[in-house]
Amino acid sequence: MDLARTEVAPRPRRGGNAARLGLMALPVAFFAVFFAYPVTAIVRRGLRDGGSWQWGRIAEVLTDPGIGHVLWFTTWQALASTALTLLLALPGAQVFARYDFPGKQLLRAVVTVPFVLPTVVVGTAFLALVGRGGLLDDLWGVRLDTTVWAILLAHVFFNYAVVVRTVGGLWAQLDPRQEEAARMLGASRFAAWRRVTLPALGPAVAAAALMVFLFTFTSFGVVQILGGPTFSTLEVEIYRQTSQIFDLATAAVLTLVQFLAVGAILLVHAWTVRRRESALRLVDPSLTARRPRGAGQWALLGSVLLTVGALLVLPPAVLVQRSLDAPGFGYYRALTHDDSGVFLVAPVTAIGTSLRYAVAATLIAVLIGGLAAAALARRDAGRLVRGFDALLMLPLGVSAVTVGFGFLITLDRPPLDLRGSWILVPLAQALVGVPFVVRTLLPVLRAVDERLREAAAVLGASPWRVWREVDLPIVRRALLIAAGFAFAVSLGEFGATVFIARPDNPTLPVAVARLLGRPGDLNYGQAMALSTILMVVCAVALLVLERLRTDGTGEF
Repeated sequence: MDLARTEVAPRPRRGGNAARLGLMALPVAFFAVFFAYPVTAIVRRGLRDGGSWQWGRIAEVLTDPGIGHVLWFTTWQALASTALTLLLALPGAQVFARYDFPGKQLLRAVVTVPFVLPTVVVGTAFLALVGRGGLLDDLWGVRLDTTVWAILLAHVFFNYAVVVRTVGGLWAQLDPRQEEAARMLGASRFAAWRRVTLPALGPAVAAAALMVFLFTFTSFGVVQILGGPTFSTLEVEIYRQTSQIFDLATAAVLTLVQFLAVGAILLVHAWTVRRRESALRLVDPSLTARRPRGAGQWALLGSVLLTVGALLVLPPAVLVQRSLDAPGFGYYRALTHDDSGVFLVAPVTAIGTSLRYAVAATLIAVLIGGLAAAALARRDAGRLVRGFDALLMLPLGVSAVTVGFGFLITLDRPPLDLRGSWILVPLAQALVGVPFVVRTLLPVLRAVDERLREAAAVLGASPWRVWREVDLPIVRRALLIAAGFAFAVSLGEFGATVFIARPDNPTLPVAVARLLGRPGDLNYGQAMALSTILMVVCAVALLVLERLRTDGTGEF
């Protein structure tokens, strides 16, 4: 036996199970009370009548022609958005992975900014570009806000970075010599890419496509603003059935359908991620990028720059321009007045309210997500704990509208009578932030050498001191990145917040939606101004994250 090459399995630490259960206790309780309980209560209330379950209601809803059209459009637009995003973003992934050029880091930040923008801002930006009185309408009399193309392009805008980060991150680590060897054996450039590089990128492309499909399948803010009464996704229909028609039974059935669909997507995504983590010949990403050579590569770089400019830079630029249409910053000055009839307070107060809520939600998300990531990172984590990892992603796909309305009907009596409390909004926002915290911290925590923790414990350090002295210095930067992502997504959360935000304390996304819902140039201009402010805050948060990022994996 070769003792030098024999790996000895680490002995389970005494009290490991107890420590793991202790770490999991608070995250499990948080998700049980603020996610599982509200969602279950909504479904139960919608499908029970006089103490009996209305199982026949499920078939009745699913066979309704109107609901069938919603299901078809939801799936169709998600597939179309995913295909269009891959078509436009894969060249960008290659450019960021293989080319080195001046301004690359700035361009990477520009590409990533749309991902952290609230969906309300994205919808408003495209409304300013393709809607009534938008740039295309002014120049050529072309309006796309009443067509599906506005929704598809807005989804590409929002998800372009998902493909660039996920696929480009792996692409940058693939050894280019494998493709060069195929070229030397007589394969053309395209044949070498198709037979060598594309199969290696397959799992990353599949993972990116599934995430884009998930985000577009559950799209709410973009479709609510750009779709109007013509187009409706499952999420929009759940909102309509809940808040306008008050048909909880139909909303409950649609919530179950969306829950099952999202669960299936996440299972397939987990499988593709495991495939992506299989053995590949990877190299340092800094060694694979080089300056473009030849007319073809420069043309590819130019086409990517043109796509980024037209698709990712132009809509926000038009949004800013529209917010400045009134002379003397008139729309911004109007935000300080409460005489528009839309709010009980001046719209400008939504800025401070959103920042306070986002900070509180970030603290909650970092606490819950940090504990969950620490439990999941332990090598002795059992199957039950690993299963909780998948459950943590559900808030990204399950109807936020259902969660928000569930808050209203469940958290209204002691000991959890929170309907009149300000903390209700940050709790809902934290549900969306926790998955980002876990996904950011987990790879770093798993990379910590377990022997460092064991050595500290042998020397008498308590678990808290082991965390403070060993883990924290290593994960501090990742913790800051996780907090930044949680802050950005909390700031832009709309689906749940639209139900639970109080009229005298609206958040920025809710304020924008209310202004867009009322006629008049003043309301429209104020919506553009508030959207611009929200966009700038999110962009600044993203730029800070880019300076903190140190890993080259390209993961979110």
